[in-house]
Amino acid sequence: MADKDSVEKYLENNPQFAKEYFDKKIRAEALSAAFSAPLDAKDGASFKDMNSVQEAAVIFEMIQELQKQVPMEQALHKVLQRVAQITQADRLSYYALRGRNGIPELATCLFDVTPTSSYEKNLVHPQTEIVFPLDMGIVGFTAHSKKPQNVPDVAANKKFSDFVDKQTGYKTKCMMTFPMMAEKECLGVVMALNKIGADSFSAEDEKLFHKYMNFASVISLQHHTAYMYNVESRRSQVLLWSASKVFEELTDIERQFHKALYTVRIYLNCERYSVGLLDMTKEKEFYDEWPVKLGDVEPYKGPKTPDGREIIFYKIIDYLLEGKEEIKVIPGPPADHWALVSGLPTYVAENGFICNMMNVAADDYFTFQKEAVDESGFVIKNVLSLPIVNKKEEIVGIATFFNRKDGKPFDEHDEQITEALTQFLGWSVLNCDTYDKLNRMEWRKEIAQEMLMYQAKCTKDELQSILNTQEKFDAEPEDCDQKEMYKLLKATCPPADNVDGESLYLFSFSDFPVSEHGLIKAGIRMFFELGVVEKFKVPAEALTRWMYTVRKGYRSITYHNWRHGFNVGHTMFCLLQTGRLRKYYSDLDAFAMVAAAFCHDIDHRGTNNLYQTKSMHPLAKLHGSSIMERHHLEFSKTLMGEESLNIFCNLQKRQFEHVQHLFDVCIIATDLALYFKKRTMFQNIVNATEPMADEKEAIGYISNNPTRKEIVMAMMMTGCDLSAITKPWEVQSKVALMVAAEFWEQGDLERTVLDQQPIPMMDRNCAEQLPKMQCGFIDFVCAFVYKEFSRFHKEITPMFDGLNNNRAHWNELAEVYNAKMKAIEDEKKKLEEEEAKKAGGGGDGGKSKTCTIC
Repeated sequence: MADKDSVEKYLENNPQFAKEYFDKKIRAEALSAAFSAPLDAKDGASFKDMNSVQEAAVIFEMIQELQKQVPMEQALHKVLQRVAQITQADRLSYYALRGRNGIPELATCLFDVTPTSSYEKNLVHPQTEIVFPLDMGIVGFTAHSKKPQNVPDVAANKKFSDFVDKQTGYKTKCMMTFPMMAEKECLGVVMALNKIGADSFSAEDEKLFHKYMNFASVISLQHHTAYMYNVESRRSQVLLWSASKVFEELTDIERQFHKALYTVRIYLNCERYSVGLLDMTKEKEFYDEWPVKLGDVEPYKGPKTPDGREIIFYKIIDYLLEGKEEIKVIPGPPADHWALVSGLPTYVAENGFICNMMNVAADDYFTFQKEAVDESGFVIKNVLSLPIVNKKEEIVGIATFFNRKDGKPFDEHDEQITEALTQFLGWSVLNCDTYDKLNRMEWRKEIAQEMLMYQAKCTKDELQSILNTQEKFDAEPEDCDQKEMYKLLKATCPPADNVDGESLYLFSFSDFPVSEHGLIKAGIRMFFELGVVEKFKVPAEALTRWMYTVRKGYRSITYHNWRHGFNVGHTMFCLLQTGRLRKYYSDLDAFAMVAAAFCHDIDHRGTNNLYQTKSMHPLAKLHGSSIMERHHLEFSKTLMGEESLNIFCNLQKRQFEHVQHLFDVCIIATDLALYFKKRTMFQNIVNATEPMADEKEAIGYISNNPTRKEIVMAMMMTGCDLSAITKPWEVQSKVALMVAAEFWEQGDLERTVLDQQPIPMMDRNCAEQLPKMQCGFIDFVCAFVYKEFSRFHKEITPMFDGLNNNRAHWNELAEVYNAKMKAIEDEKKKLEEEEAKKAGGGGDGGKSKTCTIC
C-alpha cells in the first residue's frame, strides 16, 4: 500500500490526473463540508497558507452576511473580524463620516474589533463617540483624499495624530486605512492597526485588506442607499404634508405652525420638539418708553434679533412624541422654562445660525438640564435648533428638535429636512400676513362703510319730514300700524298727475319746478302707483329711509346728481306705465327696475370711466370694466344689506336673488360702451315683434324668454339714461349746458392734474362747438334708441318726437355757429389776399403766381 509521501509525489508529477480525480471523487464533498461547517476564529498565522477552498468559505460567509436583515454595524463587524484574521491586524475600527453644522466629521462607529471580540463590546454608544474633523490624523486624511493609506511607521508620518491614543491609552505603530465610497462620496473609513508579529503591514497584507474591503464597501453602500431613500422619503412627506396644512389654515401663525408640525411629526425622526414664537414688535408704544426715559426702569440690554427686536418668546408649543403623545402650549413662558433655560433658542434667535449639538449634558457653553426636564422623565441628549425665517428675512420663531430616535446625533440630512420645513413655515407666514391684511382691510371697509352709512342714512328728523308719525300718531314709526303708515305716506306724497304742476305719467315731465325734497316724495309715489308697496309688504319706514338715503347718496355735482337719478327712475316708470312695456315684466321685475334706475348713478364723481383709468383711481384698479357702473351697483347693494334700508326685506330668498340679478343688468347696462353691443340684438327683437298682429304673441315672444327680457330691459335703461335729450327744448337746452359744464370740469382736471389735452367735448375752449357736438351725439347714439322704441311701441313715440325737435333746435344753433365760422374764414382769407397783393406791389410784374423769391 502506497504511503502518503509516494501519493503526494505521484499527484505532483501527474497534475492532470489529480485534477480529474478531484473533480470526480472529492470536489462536491469537500466544498459541501467547507461551506457547511462553521468557520472558527483561529490563529491568524494559519491563514497565510489558506487554500482556495478555505478562502472560498470565508467569502461565502461574508456573502451570507450581506443577505441578512441585520443592522449595518453588525454585518460590518463580521467582515472586520475576518479581515483582522486574514491580515493579522491587532484590531480594526470603523469611523462613520457625517456632517453637522455644515462641517464634516468622523465618529467612531465600531471600535477595536478583533477576531474574538463581541459585537456588543465593539459597537460605540452615541454618547461615548470619539469625534474629530477631517483635517486631523491619517483617518481624516483618508476621508478627505478618498484614497487608501498604508503607513508602516506612524511616528514618521506628519499627518498622524495621537488624539485617539491619548483617550484610549493604546499605542499605534503602523496602520492601513480604506475609505468606504458611494461614487464620489466618502461614507466612512476602516482602519487596521499594528501588524501582529511584524513591524508593518506588507504589500501582500495591503492587497488582502483592499480585497476584503469590497465586502465592507457593499455593506456600507447598501446601508447608505437605504438611509438616503428614507431621508428623501421623509423630506418629500414633510414638505407635502406641511404644504397641505399650511394652506389649510390661514387664520394665525400659531395654528398654522401647529397643524403643519403635528402632521409631519412621524417624519421628523425625533423624540420631542418645541417651537418658540418670537414677539414681532419692533417699536414700543410711547407710554412704555416713559419709565425708561425717566430712569425708573433700566433699558433693555439683552440679546436682540438681527433686525433689532428684543428677543421675547411670547409662546412655546411643546410636542412630546415618545410614549403617550402630548402637546403643550405655554403662553408667556418664564425664562427658566426647560425649553429656554439652556440659552440655545435665544442664541439661535440672536445669530440666526443652525445649531446641531450632541451629548449636550457635557456642553459648557449652554446650560442644559442633565436630569429629566419634566414629569414625563424626558432627558435631553442631542439637540438640533433652527430659526424660522419669513420672506422679509425676519426670525419669527425657533424650532428645536430633541433626541434622534435611533440615539445617534442629528446629521446633515436631518438638518436639511428640518431646515426645508422651517423655511417653508417661514415663507408660509406670508399667507398669514396676507390673510391678516385682508382681514384688516375688510374691517377698515366695514368701519368706513359704517361711517358712510351714518352720514348717508336718513336721520330720524329727515324721516319725520316725510313720514310724520310723530305729528299724526304721536309715535315712532316702529310703534305704528303698517296700514296706517301706508295711508299717511300716500297722503304726504303728491298725486301722480300733479307734482308741482307736472304729471309723472308724461315723458315730458320736468324736475325743475320741484324741490329735491319733493322729488323724494314723488319717487315714493311712483312705487305706490306701480302697486308693489303693499303687494311685497315693503315697510313704509324702510321705503322712506331708502328713498331719502338714495338722494343723499348722490353727490352735489353739476349734472350726475340726485335730479339726474330721479329723472332716470321716472323715465323707467314712464316706459313701464305710459309706454306699456310693463306687460312683458312681472310686478317684481318692475319694482326692481325702477329701484335700480333711481340708484344707477349713485355716488357719481362727475368724471367718466376713462378718467378713472387715466388717473389710476382705486376704483379703476378694483373694477376692470364698467368702472363707475360697478361702483354704483356695489353702493346699491350696500343699501340692500342695511336692514333699516332694505325695501326687499320681505321677499323670499329666490326673489331677492332675482332682484339682485336685475340690479346687475340694469345698472351695468348704463355703460355706453356696452350700448353698441346690444343695439343689434334689440333691433332683431323689434323686427320680430313688429309684424305680430296678436299682442299675446308678442308678449309671449319676449316674456317667455329671459334673455330677450333682459335685452329689452338693458335698452330701456339706456333710453332712461339719455332721456334728457328727449325733453322739451326749454328743459333740454338747460340740461345740455349742465352736462357740458360737467364735461368741461373733467377737461380742466385732465389739463391740470393729468397734464393732458382734453378732447373737444371736454374742452371749455371749444364751448361754441356744443350745438354741433349735440347734433353728432343725437345722430350717432340717441336716434337709434328712440326710433327703435317708437317702432316697438307707438306709445313711446313722444320721446322720438322730442328728440327730433331738439335736434332741429341744435341744428339751427349749429348753422349759426357754422355761418359765424364761415364769416371768420372768409374774412381771414380776404385779409390774406390783401396782404399778398401788397407784397406783390399791386401787379404781377411778370413774376410767377406760385413762386416768391424771398
